[in-house]
Amino acid sequence: MVFFGGIAYVEWYKHNVLVKIEQAFSAGYDPALELANRAANRGTKSAKDENGVYDWDLDGPWTEHLRREDQDLMDRIVKGGEGGHYFMLLGPKGTGKTTMLYEAMQAIHAEGVSICEAHPDLEVFRLRLGKALNYEFHEDSQTGLFQRRDPREGGPALDIERALNKMEKVAIRYSDKNKRPLVLILNNVHLFKNDDDGKQILLQFQQRAEAWAASGIVTVVFSSDDFWPFLCMRRTASRMHVVSVKDFNQRQALQAAMRMRQASQRSKESEDTYRDAVNIVGGRLAYLNKVARNPDMLQHAQHLLQVEKAWLQSQIGLIQDHDDDVMDEQKWSSCSWLLLREFAKRRQEQEREVREQIAAGENSPEALEDLPLPKIPYYECRQIMTRTDFLEELDRLNIIAIDINHDVTPDSLLLLRAAREVVEAEGFDEQLDDVRDRVDEIESLHRTRELTFKDVKDGDRIRLSVDKGGSTMVEQPS
Repeated sequence: MVFFGGIAYVEWYKHNVLVKIEQAFSAGYDPALELANRAANRGTKSAKDENGVYDWDLDGPWTEHLRREDQDLMDRIVKGGEGGHYFMLLGPKGTGKTTMLYEAMQAIHAEGVSICEAHPDLEVFRLRLGKALNYEFHEDSQTGLFQRRDPREGGPALDIERALNKMEKVAIRYSDKNKRPLVLILNNVHLFKNDDDGKQILLQFQQRAEAWAASGIVTVVFSSDDFWPFLCMRRTASRMHVVSVKDFNQRQALQAAMRMRQASQRSKESEDTYRDAVNIVGGRLAYLNKVARNPDMLQHAQHLLQVEKAWLQSQIGLIQDHDDDVMDEQKWSSCSWLLLREFAKRRQEQEREVREQIAAGENSPEALEDLPLPKIPYYECRQIMTRTDFLEELDRLNIIAIDINHDVTPDSLLLLRAAREVVEAEGFDEQLDDVRDRVDEIESLHRTRELTFKDVKDGDRIRLSVDKGGSTMVEQPS
């Protein structure tokens, strides 16, 4: 009886695991979307239901901004209408990648969709994936009483593989029943460490994404603020589509700021005030949200600019008479300012060309406010910085942004303005040259070897000869 009861329990448990994962993709389950809705709609409730419980209104102010052009594509992906591919959403922090995904999930109440946030610690990520898939990694199984090995003995990578195996079985059932793929969203994959373990996890999911896209049972969506995950996955990608998410243009940013201002129930401002604020912070959705919700929009925009400038100088500030202990840090800072100075020069060139067009009547004055961010090819940035290993760190710090065409731009208009204030200040070029000269001096000292001769008397002569085989010293008395 114990033997057959154990067999029955194991079969029931395996079936129950699949049922629980199916529940994770049912409408209204997703924990991340529920948290987003509650945060957006706190304080606003609709009528009570039959149980006397308030029904939260899902049309909160967090969705009341300008609908992006990419939102239609996000809706099709999340609804399962883009089978046969998997996607990488690539764009700087704060451009609205996660917001678009949540809006698409909210429209279908997260039916057939699950989202999981990445984390540098793979054990934490393992738990987050288990929560997203409603999977306990067999830790709730009573069969552990009769087995000798711990289910978690293999580490997080093996547990994640077990979870994906179970999800694959559920996806096959779901696809046969609903004629559409499941959607698994891995948000902020740049938070994985850029080391062997982080890259292996990315490749582990990419292998599944390739196989699932080929069979049409699951569409995997990766979202990243940084460029390195794309480079890592590009090597073996055949069905991956990349979507670049960028800032709003001038017209879209103005409309978004006005709608956010109205949603926050603040007093309306003049159009010039909106325009001046947008000209400072640009079309970054995160900055527009902060400015629109502040009582004094223009003053807060200036405050954000000064904060960005102070942060930039704290990260790559120049020290003219620095000690040799910080030489590597100043080498990194000076090379970074070489690139930012080039961005400032190209921005000045853009403005000069547009002003000439306006003077000639070939363009409107509004064109000066809607200039695209200056961009430099990746290979040219390496030449400007004279280093090949600094661009990735600048991207990680959100100082620059790299797109799928390997074009490099400042991370945002706000950062470009902050960099221009530093670069265009009086004496900056001399300061940068002094720092670079100081670095050269210290490196020269490190390459210099001092020869000390002992027991040399007054009047002694030392003859030094140098050849290809090295140097030969002969001491001769006077």
